[in-house]
Amino acid sequence: MTSTAASAAATDKWSAELRAHGRRVTKQRLAVLEAVDSAPHAGADDVAAAVRATLPDISLQSVYVVLADLTDTGLLRRIEPPHSPARYETRVDDNHHHAICTGCGRIEDVDCAVGHAPCLTPSDTHGMTIQIADVLYQGLCADCAANAGAENAAKTS
Repeated sequence: MTSTAASAAATDKWSAELRAHGRRVTKQRLAVLEAVDSAPHAGADDVAAAVRATLPDISLQSVYVVLADLTDTGLLRRIEPPHSPARYETRVDDNHHHAICTGCGRIEDVDCAVGHAPCLTPSDTHGMTIQIADVLYQGLCADCAANAGAENAAKTS
């Protein structure tokens, strides 16, 4: 599939999703959805930079408004890593989790470890019907671990 055909297919997909969620199809919404879809776990500033490639006059505030609206409608998922700005992704149809590198901040999806959503059984539900478990794994990615090992080896030499 050519990049033009792929872009048209993505636009058709997101247009249908917007309509299914009761939203008008606008160039701003489409640009934000396509930016987040092409760079999962992007922050609002990164989304705005990508959107400005096609809509140079869009304001950061407009991008924030669209991100909030698309998150409220369920087309985007907002994740909030510790000590980091919110990130957005289009993978909303499952109960997956995230692994975050504490060195470089890279975020990777982690599929549900065991069983069906919500993946974890709480010791006490406090009378709630639990629908989602949100687990955040933190550690060092392979690159940061290798760099840390090299730095430690250099210090001890």
